[in-house]
Amino acid sequence: MSQHPDHPPLDEQHVDADPLLQLQSWLDAARAANMIEPTAMTLATVDAEGHPSARVVLYKGLYQGGLTFYTNYEGRKGRELLDNPNVALVFWWDKLERQVRVEGRVTRLPRELSQQYFHSRRRESQLGAISSQQSAVVSSREELERRYDANAERYRDGEVPLPDFWGGYRVEPHSIEFWQGRLGRLHDRLRYRRDAAQPWRIERLQP
Repeated sequence: MSQHPDHPPLDEQHVDADPLLQLQSWLDAARAANMIEPTAMTLATVDAEGHPSARVVLYKGLYQGGLTFYTNYEGRKGRELLDNPNVALVFWWDKLERQVRVEGRVTRLPRELSQQYFHSRRRESQLGAISSQQSAVVSSREELERRYDANAERYRDGEVPLPDFWGGYRVEPHSIEFWQGRLGRLHDRLRYRRDAAQPWRIERLQP
């Protein structure tokens, strides 16, 4: 079976034994391919009644062996993560015909890390974070902009404070699957699973 000339096959003998290092390698390749947003990943959650929802968030690096992202703790995703910490993540890089699926559990990041990241963002993003009651109904765009303008004036001469309702999460993975598109839809799928006998066991899955 031949493969796309630009996309090498995914082979057990040529992947890193650590899936997080393999993920970093694929992220580097996605950046080199000039993807619009290579760190975008879909985050899927489940509420207390078992109803799923999904949205795209931005991957913000590793912390203690887990994948991190930041958001409003009081929005829909934050409430669902409080009810059920089990999540799934999906990266998709169409130019490379590659997908990575992650399953694991979330915990909140230490506040000092959230503080550090919050103040590394553009000031406009900081003001947006404190001005939005994420996922709540708002009467108009104008109301949201008035709140933003009021906060911009309030903190005009000082630092925008990290609000208590905003911060980061760490996803500790127990399963990471790498998917490489192949001709004839006979795709390569390698799954890393935590194993009692070794840190990670690599398994090939049928497409």
